[in-house]
Amino acid sequence: MNRRQFVSAAVAAAVSLVLAGCGDKAPQELKVGATAGPHAAIVSEAAKVAEKSGLKVKVVEFTDYISPNRALADKALDVNVYQHEPFLKNFNKNQNTNLVKVADAVVQPMGLYSDTVKSLEAVPEGAKIAIPNDLTNGGCALILLRAAGLIDLKPGVTGNTATVADITVNTKHFKIAELEAAQLPRSLEDVDVACVPMNYAISGKLSPEKQGFYFESREAPFALMVIAARPDNAESKEVKAFVKAYQSPEVKAFIESTFKGAVKAAW
Repeated sequence: MNRRQFVSAAVAAAVSLVLAGCGDKAPQELKVGATAGPHAAIVSEAAKVAEKSGLKVKVVEFTDYISPNRALADKALDVNVYQHEPFLKNFNKNQNTNLVKVADAVVQPMGLYSDTVKSLEAVPEGAKIAIPNDLTNGGCALILLRAAGLIDLKPGVTGNTATVADITVNTKHFKIAELEAAQLPRSLEDVDVACVPMNYAISGKLSPEKQGFYFESREAPFALMVIAARPDNAESKEVKAFVKAYQSPEVKAFIESTFKGAVKAAW
């Protein structure tokens, strides 16, 4: 190839790149993490709304509480929807990350579930009670058990800090079993009572009406789930567009018709 041919080829290549850049752009894609069950279902519905405005949302499902935040911090995700703010803050503290809340998502109270027990008064002495094994949700479960009058805890402990070691009063000698949150619905075959976050209660096909007998207040900070992102993308147009789609009338109607009050829109 002579010099003139080389220059012509280079110019042609440059022109083709410019023309390619002038063509239709690939749809913007936002990777949104959510735990399996209600969160993933709601995010999938929000994705349909977002697509109408030109934002493509890829839903990535998880079955544990740690991976969605780790993936968000590592930029494998752009947004996640699955946790309450106390859990988010505790994760940041323990993992040296700085993930941020960008909006409210839904209200999902944790509850006490059983196949045999129908009231607090009926919880038998020596009952085996299962709680989540991650610190924040396990702490939330212990706070719930204290509110129910089943145990007492050291003064000053919170849902972010409470552990089984903080139990000071357990007059009915309950045995506390710490399990993966996703395993809690299935654990009812082996335990008397399980403290189950609402998203896992629903994905595990538990009935809040028939199997649940005590729930945390819907105003409790642990009941309010949030949408999280990173400081570097929290104000981006894509994240704002997703929040707008999530908090749309269409998604609110989906939540109401699908979950019949067990999960409520927080906006």
